[in-house]
Amino acid sequence: MSVMVARKKVVRKWEKLPGRNTFCCDGRIMMARQKGIFYLTLFLILGTCALFFAFECRYLAVQLSPAIPVFAAVLFLFAMATLLRTSFSDPGVIPRALPDEAAFIEMEIEATNGTVPQGQRPPPRIKNFQINNQIVKLKYCYTCKIFRPPRASHCSICDNCVERFDHHCPWVGNCVGKRNYRYFYLFILSLSLLTIYIFTFNIVYVALREVRVVCQGILTQCVCAGGGLFPGCSWSLTLLTVLEVLICFFTLWSVVGLTGFHTFLVALNQTTNEDIKGSWTGKNRVQNPYSHGNVVKNCCEVLCGPLPPSVLDRRGILQQEESTAQEESCPRGPSAQEPTAAQGPVTAVFSLQVPVPSLSNAEMPEEKQLTSGELPVPSQDAGQAEH
Repeated sequence: MSVMVARKKVVRKWEKLPGRNTFCCDGRIMMARQKGIFYLTLFLILGTCALFFAFECRYLAVQLSPAIPVFAAVLFLFAMATLLRTSFSDPGVIPRALPDEAAFIEMEIEATNGTVPQGQRPPPRIKNFQINNQIVKLKYCYTCKIFRPPRASHCSICDNCVERFDHHCPWVGNCVGKRNYRYFYLFILSLSLLTIYIFTFNIVYVALREVRVVCQGILTQCVCAGGGLFPGCSWSLTLLTVLEVLICFFTLWSVVGLTGFHTFLVALNQTTNEDIKGSWTGKNRVQNPYSHGNVVKNCCEVLCGPLPPSVLDRRGILQQEESTAQEESCPRGPSAQEPTAAQGPVTAVFSLQVPVPSLSNAEMPEEKQLTSGELPVPSQDAGQAEH
């Protein structure tokens, strides 16, 4: 008996997606290829918080309140969750046009613009779209072969068109767009609060330690072995605390400033890309058609509005390819035939052969026995019967 098993390899869409992205966990995680600064972000956050929880939190929980490490842990977990959600999600990548769709768009453009004389520059590929009684231009992307939706832009680092493109952030290792902007804003907001929290309680920790050491020095009237005036001071803990203070101090200005800038953009329902280009504040003085004219409504739309699903379908099955078949053989007779792979698309083929008993010369009738090398001769009875 023989068994032939044909396995099939499933190819998912994320394996064939164009652009410069990396995927993990079978397409569930999507990031940019340049992830070095993202690892630096993780190192700074994890390192600073680990030092704070290991040294300052234990002392402050005893001297002041046990709620100090609890609130710090809540801020830390929330910041890490929003960071990973921003970094590992699809920012709103728009799929590229298929060959048939690209050819159809080219035909539409040629029919609209007509034939361009040789040597002249073709007119720009732009479509006009009306939003809130205001004309918005839809630009053509020569890489993706599509007319980009409003507020979309092509990221040169990830090589993809992103819906409601804000910017590409190397600190999170991903683009920031329509599907992950709210998580990015919550990340920088929680990181700002966490940085201020750690910086403040580091100063409190140093002050309490110094006051305690000064009091002990006055009461005991002794000098520490190193020649200092404050006995019991732990220089290792002091150096680590100074390191935390320096990291928080330099992080404070950038993160808090970035949070204030994006709070301003959220209140106006505007993106970083639109602010840099001056789309709504330039010489034309065109009003922002996406703003509701109310800060609360703009914040609710950006941060609390419905989150659109991903249009990439990264884990969808693209095609199936047959791999090499495996064969397992069981003991069989010498005359058993092996099945071939051309027997059809059957996954498992079982071949059984029942041995047929053969008669030897001793068991054959006397008139049927033959010696080796002897040709069979018809008998006389058979000849007479013919006559």
